[in-house]
Amino acid sequence: MPRTCGWSSDFPTFRDAVPQVVCAALHHFIPDAARQQRDAWEEAVPLLQAEVHEVLASDQQARRYTAILEYRLPLEARRPDFVVLLRGPVVVVELKGKREPSQGDLDQVAAYARDLRAYHRECEGRPVHAILVPTRADDFAMEIDGVHVVGPAGLDRLLASLTEDNSATFIEPAQFLAPDAYCPLPTLVRAARELFASRSIREIWRARAATDPAVDYLSALAHEAARTRTRHLVLVTGVPGSGKTLVGLRAVHSPTLDDLAIARPRGRPTAAGVFLSGNGPLVQVLQYSLRGAGGGGKTFVRGVKDYLDSYAADDRVTPPEHVLVFDEAQRAFSREMVAEKHPEWPPERAESEPALFVQLCERIPEWSVLVGLVGGGQEIHLGEEEGIEQWRDALLNASDPARWTVHAPAHLETAFSQAALTTRWSPALNLNTELRFHLARHMHDFVAALLDGKSPASCAALAAHLWDPEAGIRLWLTRDTNLAKRYLQDRYADDPDARFGLVASSRDKCLERHFGIHNSYMARRKLRLGEWYADPPESKRSCRRLDTVITEFEAQGLELDMTLLAWGTDLLRERGTWSSTRAQGFRPGRVPLRDPHQLRINAYRVLLTRGRDGTVVFVPPLRELDETYEHLQACGMRRLP
Repeated sequence: MPRTCGWSSDFPTFRDAVPQVVCAALHHFIPDAARQQRDAWEEAVPLLQAEVHEVLASDQQARRYTAILEYRLPLEARRPDFVVLLRGPVVVVELKGKREPSQGDLDQVAAYARDLRAYHRECEGRPVHAILVPTRADDFAMEIDGVHVVGPAGLDRLLASLTEDNSATFIEPAQFLAPDAYCPLPTLVRAARELFASRSIREIWRARAATDPAVDYLSALAHEAARTRTRHLVLVTGVPGSGKTLVGLRAVHSPTLDDLAIARPRGRPTAAGVFLSGNGPLVQVLQYSLRGAGGGGKTFVRGVKDYLDSYAADDRVTPPEHVLVFDEAQRAFSREMVAEKHPEWPPERAESEPALFVQLCERIPEWSVLVGLVGGGQEIHLGEEEGIEQWRDALLNASDPARWTVHAPAHLETAFSQAALTTRWSPALNLNTELRFHLARHMHDFVAALLDGKSPASCAALAAHLWDPEAGIRLWLTRDTNLAKRYLQDRYADDPDARFGLVASSRDKCLERHFGIHNSYMARRKLRLGEWYADPPESKRSCRRLDTVITEFEAQGLELDMTLLAWGTDLLRERGTWSSTRAQGFRPGRVPLRDPHQLRINAYRVLLTRGRDGTVVFVPPLRELDETYEHLQACGMRRLP
């Protein structure tokens, strides 16, 4: 069994160990530790041993307590300094060699406790406490946002106060340290790598139940379609961050589809399904991350435009797959936008993307399943404003509508109520749990309330749930970009796998001109998104450098651990309401722009929901943004200390 920590023992064994022996064990566990890290161990180990000695002297039960040093969270690079298994509770302790903790220190240890609660099997139903110890501080104790902050001399008293009564149970150290005991929710990119390598995704503690019903439904339907030789349109809906994309990836690349490919004249297709996305940045990042698997990552995910270029322009060419998954189906291009994107096509071929995909599915031999993954309020491009009705109209204009069956959650019934189509309504096709935000239940509601103009009081009530230690989402506000950057670099200094970056609206005109935040199209033209999202911290192209910016177009469908959102003048508060009159306009073209203000609202909806741990919002110190800053603060965002 692989080791998951540098030291683990009961309290008496840890107290009596020679400090140099403990430090040697830690160095053996982390052989590449820098000199600064080794010096920190030499200082921390005797300090912790002294506090453990005090606990043992005052509590007879303490002989059964467990001391764990440098616990490496499985599947991650993060390592809490000191984890204590008391009677009942689990305590995670972070030591910092300073007199006063920074906000980044507080949020770091709070995130450790939050993730143990959410993803560690042995922490279910147990209190998990976060403690921050500034080792240069005097004897004091306080609590900040659910984090206990205590001077080193007071650690023993704090541990004693957190111990529960004799009815509580102990955790067996071997069970706590088992590699499979902690299963965090992977980012989309990490999950894609796992899925491609092993054709399965790790069992996510407390999260699989949110997505398994939809995956199982799609697998069963594909087999039904193959058996009955029928055609189906499936619409899977969900709030942002609920795992729609992962459902589509799992459904397509599940080994349960391997038996469904139909032999063709030129041989058997390599896969029964294909995952397609019109989100160019998502395709680019996933293909970059999976390039080592061959084919430049294109065997895993393909762009909608490329797929249509290959199969839609010529009726004689048939797609090899039977299950087509269309990500962000509510953003499918209208007929006008298809004509603009494919100018080489004859005019009569320019149908809407839903119509083109229905036609493709009808050319596939015997059976087909067309899956649309549907989000809400994220239409940000020209030509994306037609909505879900395009899919209904595509079926009504199919060569044989009677052969199609629509599968969707019941709340879409209105869109199809007047259509003479066979329908099946299933709750399994609606994902209503936000997985991106560590199972925080109110992030989508908060952003919706904020952008829909709800009262500051109602927004602040939702924000309070996000600040709660159980959710652990941080919504910081500042007018100083340097302060925001220092916070992020401090917050993730000990986590090289973490990804944080600078995001901004594409339609703002002041950020580049006055603050050096280059969000214009020309400035972003040479941006390499694969490297920006995936490269390690030392790379000059990594997002962690905070010197290049992405906009809603490059951020949609992807995620970071935390974002620095530069708020622009394209969406600001004026006399108590949101205004987008200062937004830079779209270029004129053949595609009609129906509601430019709603596109701005949707852009900020995307930008505010990219960070799994939260967002730092930088509001430029401009007079026209003063009301915006005050409104965001009234809605529950907190000023970054």
